[in-house]
Amino acid sequence: MKVSISGIRGEYGNDLLSTDVSKFARSFAATLLKGTNSCIVSRDTRPSGQILAYATLTGLLEQGVQVYYLDIAPTPITFREARKHKGGIMITASHNPLNWNGLKFILNGRGISEQDLECILAAKEFDPCKPGSVFQITSSYVDDALSFMQDRNHFHKKRIGLDPGGGAACGHTNKLFHELGHDILAINDAYGISSRGTDPTVENLNELGSLVTNNRLSLGFAFDLDGDRVVVVDRYGRKMEPDATLLLCVGAAIDQGARKFVVSLDTSLALEKFIEYSGGGIAYSKVGEANVVNKMIETGADAGGEGSSAGYISPNFNMCRDGLLASALISSLEEEKQEEYLRFIRTYKQQRSKVYVPNSAKFKIIDELVEPLRKIATEIILEDGIKALLGENSWILVRPSNTEDTLRISVESTISNTNNLFEFTKAEVLAINERIKGATDN
Repeated sequence: MKVSISGIRGEYGNDLLSTDVSKFARSFAATLLKGTNSCIVSRDTRPSGQILAYATLTGLLEQGVQVYYLDIAPTPITFREARKHKGGIMITASHNPLNWNGLKFILNGRGISEQDLECILAAKEFDPCKPGSVFQITSSYVDDALSFMQDRNHFHKKRIGLDPGGGAACGHTNKLFHELGHDILAINDAYGISSRGTDPTVENLNELGSLVTNNRLSLGFAFDLDGDRVVVVDRYGRKMEPDATLLLCVGAAIDQGARKFVVSLDTSLALEKFIEYSGGGIAYSKVGEANVVNKMIETGADAGGEGSSAGYISPNFNMCRDGLLASALISSLEEEKQEEYLRFIRTYKQQRSKVYVPNSAKFKIIDELVEPLRKIATEIILEDGIKALLGENSWILVRPSNTEDTLRISVESTISNTNNLFEFTKAEVLAINERIKGATDN
């Protein structure tokens, strides 16, 4: 079981049981009962979702919480509705395999902090009291999104392909795009039924690509099971890189008046150049949705996100990655504008992977990596792992994963140089890991 600010996650029936979920729900309830004791609950379409929903509701009701139940709903919709309540729980394991599940906690409309997590884990359950009640509700998300997207009369109507992957976005994306005036064709659009895996960022999306090209559609959008991630397929059936997807979202936001942005340290330099070219300002945060949101609040940013996951965040609308809003914004762009914006990213290439290392060795490796990277870097940033800037057009980032026994390596440079930098960094990480392992064995 993985426990972090990103949520509680585990393989259902193995290291995550309904009794675990009920216990976490009761602990979360204890943090809610210090004020307005209402909580939104929803789930994605995983096979274990229904039983874990019962366990979550039981834990909350036993502690006297008033529960507003959305049943199946994407994470962005849950976050949006949670703004009306003290708390929220999304039952999901995001893009993890189907046999996984978990809980994502929401407090005051945003994801929890490290301090919040410590409070939840340390919370003492109340003695049995008057039980809470459950109210089945529906969401106003689509209407809210349409109101948030200004000047819809000037949006360019298109023919769009949708692939919600049998996940929680089924139906909601159809309604949103119909209201925007687009014509849509959809695949994998029934709850729990899909021809592909849970994570569109690692899938080839050939089926969606064929749908787009065979029917001469303008764009295709694929979502993960809880709808916070979106992957774009262009009119030629090609899957866009996540940084390009985020850049298009930022471009649409700039068109609507946004000027201040925050992006994570692993985001393409193309975003910085594009934002500054457009007269905006940019700040960087540590990697991770919660870190981006915190920096946005600190700087008063209008929008931004994570390049590595194409996770677009618009804090004035939603304090989370919002794949639904991102896809709607991208669909509003003229094809000429898409091409104009994407030219900023075509001279760069990103390469991202991970290296499996023992959890105990992660930070030792990063410490020892400083010296070899300092020899080639113009600047070293130690805010989140280690980031080495190599002039104006290249960088290397090595950081520990919060959810796996891995170090994540991200590299960006000119097309001809990216692979060399990546292989150099990977070789250094593996060599340091071997030295640490050898010293431990001796």
